[in-house]
Amino acid sequence: MSFISAREHGSRPGSGGVASASQANIDRRERLKQLAMETIDLNKDPYIMRNHLGSYECRLCLTLHTNEGSYLAHTQGKRHQENLARRAAKDKKAKEVVAPIKETIKPKKTIKLGRPGYRVTKQQDPETGQHSLLFEVEYPNLEEGVQPRHRFMSAYEQKVEPQNDSYQYLLFAGEQYETISFKIPNRPIDRQEGKFATNWDPSRKTFTLQ
Repeated sequence: MSFISAREHGSRPGSGGVASASQANIDRRERLKQLAMETIDLNKDPYIMRNHLGSYECRLCLTLHTNEGSYLAHTQGKRHQENLARRAAKDKKAKEVVAPIKETIKPKKTIKLGRPGYRVTKQQDPETGQHSLLFEVEYPNLEEGVQPRHRFMSAYEQKVEPQNDSYQYLLFAGEQYETISFKIPNRPIDRQEGKFATNWDPSRKTFTLQ
């Protein structure tokens, strides 16, 4: 090739001609192999696998390679790098969607003391003739600072007896003790001052409602 024809084909004077595409590709792969050998430890690579024929396989890209150098050059290529990026994104997403571990709240262990003692007294106001009930419930072993509770329940809330709107239920509850209830007529509760009252006597451990 003459000096002029060489310039026409893209070579510089004295360069010795244009390198073929296959030679350029070989040179590029050799550079990638050398770079990979300096930066990659095959013993820690999770994707390299040697098969029974002595060849090497990339488990990430499902490619076959005749030797370690070919595999190392492959790891620097576009296909392997893109698959690495996809795998990293997939792993990151999988970690994000994992539901957080809920902290288990263990219920407080208490020793059940059975049913509390109680006394129910029927009363009548001598002036108005109004009838009332006096409830006295005893909690002798209730912890200090803990006070019993009470509430009224309609016949439709309870699931023990057939529903009958002629009655309602009065419940008493104290920690460690069984909850007890009384079936009483379903009449309006007179909550005027002096008519309805509750009291907890911590010295006698007795809860009173009238």
